[in-house]
Amino acid sequence: MMEQRVYGVMGISSIMANWNADFSGYPKTTSKGEIFGSDKAFKYPMKKMWDENGEKVLYIKSMTTVSDKNNAVNIIPRTLLERYNHLFHSEDTTDANKVLANLFDAIDVKNFGATFAEKGCNISITGAVQFGQGFNKYADSTPQEQQILSPFRDAKASQKAKDGEEAKNSSLGTKIVSDEAHYFYPFSINPKAYKEYVELGVTQGYTQEDYQKFKETALCAATSFATNAKVGCENEFGLFIETQEDVYLPNLATYIQFEHNNEEKNIIRVNCSNLLQEFATRINAVEIYYNPFTTKLETDISDVKMYHIFTRKEL
Repeated sequence: MMEQRVYGVMGISSIMANWNADFSGYPKTTSKGEIFGSDKAFKYPMKKMWDENGEKVLYIKSMTTVSDKNNAVNIIPRTLLERYNHLFHSEDTTDANKVLANLFDAIDVKNFGATFAEKGCNISITGAVQFGQGFNKYADSTPQEQQILSPFRDAKASQKAKDGEEAKNSSLGTKIVSDEAHYFYPFSINPKAYKEYVELGVTQGYTQEDYQKFKETALCAATSFATNAKVGCENEFGLFIETQEDVYLPNLATYIQFEHNNEEKNIIRVNCSNLLQEFATRINAVEIYYNPFTTKLETDISDVKMYHIFTRKEL
């Protein structure tokens, strides 16, 4: 089991894209109008990337086929139990230790935890990795609404037409994006979260290998997740502070500032040296990842290693 704790911040840039929409289609906001992205928005691309790389991922949408009474085949999402059966080839959920061992074999559960309430088994696992909400730090971000012309006529429009006239034009759609937004997500990793499960013998705990897989995926999953709404979203920043197990740090995203610059590179400032000095002898390493072609990094942290976020080369 890994001994050190890890605290950090992940940054996502969104240029003419929609990183996390609410049910209206607009970028998600608080009641005060602050744009933010949920932790689920960050975790989902990571799960997709793990799934595409052949890792076992439990909490992700997958489809199956069923036939109705007329023998018509329908495609529907699997239930949690069906997904569990599909991954682990087991329908027995009465043996709690076996279910726990299977759950910890899924990489998303190993990182983010799980709630598994099925017949004969009610399990809740608090994840070693915890993400906060990612708030946009670019004050001038505004939503843009684009009209999209469909190549097809809307058949339903004919029902509303007067005198039974058919709709003669193609239908219109809407795509909503942010002109520019920069989200910063705080996170923490506590390997001791699985201590009791290690004692039960159902897992080896959160290991250094688990951390490296998390780190590698967190640094590029947003960039790799190129859906229609997410094209234009990419990883732009990563801060990782590895500490001894008795160090407890606050939300580090509050120590980060973003400054937009139309003429030159954007500026990301990380100023938390006063905080870290209090734990100087108990901090093992500090790493910052960013794109030096688009971003100027300013920090007051000493003994920090800088890396190119895409190539991983030290700067």
